[in-house]
Amino acid sequence: MKRTITHLADGRELIYFDRRDDADRGAIDRRVLDPRPVASELRYDPLTEEWIAVAGHRQTRTFQPTGSASECPLCPSSDTRSSEIPAYDYDVVVFENRFPSFSTNFGTYTDVGGLSEVRPGVGRCEVVCFTSEHSSSFSRLSDGQVELVMEAWADRTAELSGIEGVEQVFCFENRGEEIGITLAHPHGQIYAYPYVTPRTRLQLAAARRYSKGNLFADVLAAERAAGTRVVAANELWTAFVPAAARWPYEVHIYPHRQVPDLAALTEEERSAFAPLYTSVLRAFDDLFGVVMPYISAWHQAPVRQDRELGYLHLELFSIRRAPGKLKYLAGSESAMGAFVNDVLPEEAARMIRSQVDHY
Repeated sequence: MKRTITHLADGRELIYFDRRDDADRGAIDRRVLDPRPVASELRYDPLTEEWIAVAGHRQTRTFQPTGSASECPLCPSSDTRSSEIPAYDYDVVVFENRFPSFSTNFGTYTDVGGLSEVRPGVGRCEVVCFTSEHSSSFSRLSDGQVELVMEAWADRTAELSGIEGVEQVFCFENRGEEIGITLAHPHGQIYAYPYVTPRTRLQLAAARRYSKGNLFADVLAAERAAGTRVVAANELWTAFVPAAARWPYEVHIYPHRQVPDLAALTEEERSAFAPLYTSVLRAFDDLFGVVMPYISAWHQAPVRQDRELGYLHLELFSIRRAPGKLKYLAGSESAMGAFVNDVLPEEAARMIRSQVDHY
């Protein structure tokens, strides 16, 4: 793998990840861009003990341009147009988000009164372009391309973990208009948070209270032993529907070896992940014969605390509960955080497993 660092017209960093050592990455960004926005401000909610990022500049971000590659800012540049990627082709690209929720470009932050506290939204937000092919999807990537994406994820996890003030690194993909994507090109994002996220805090608190060993490892072992909800597995990874799934179609994918983050995976583990994951994604699409909207979220251990408790795993879920029907987060879920699932997890596992078996 070849890794090349360059910069865009406004100073943002861009990194090419190439399979070929002879890839020419000398192209420059020909655009004239506005200055980069200052970092968001974080406001503390004393009732939930959570930090909320307030980033008004994100209101101006690009929103659903035409579906063609000619208007897509994530497609390669050409002789007649310049995109976020100066090169005329690429394998995998990572660059700093033009409209970040977190950054190190600080502004002025003042007290807002009340019981809230305000501080800079230190961190970093990056975009990961999985392929230069505008009409493709992660499920259609070759195993080698998935491994290159994982190399990029691991590289960025390690580097972003070294930023002062960053407490957790989150790699994820949003797919589908129903999920709320603003760009259709196959891509994901990476957030380097200045705090440990609420869901991670809950999981780690449960793991800390668990006295029989590592909670995540025991969940995996129990699901593998039961087998009822396992949808795919190989020697190094297992994919299963959790017994208490929140979402209609939800799959968790665990490596068999406890590691804190993506950077700790071996080359063999990355290779074994690729075909298993893409088979699950294709099974999602085949459930109802339509594109399945989903969120794919890597759960990694925090950067500086509880790393011995953490267990890298991926949580994949869709809001589609039936053809033409979506699971909306209404009163119980949105207001109270109390989920009601419309699909029996064992039935969801059976349906997904039957599609995975086709591959």
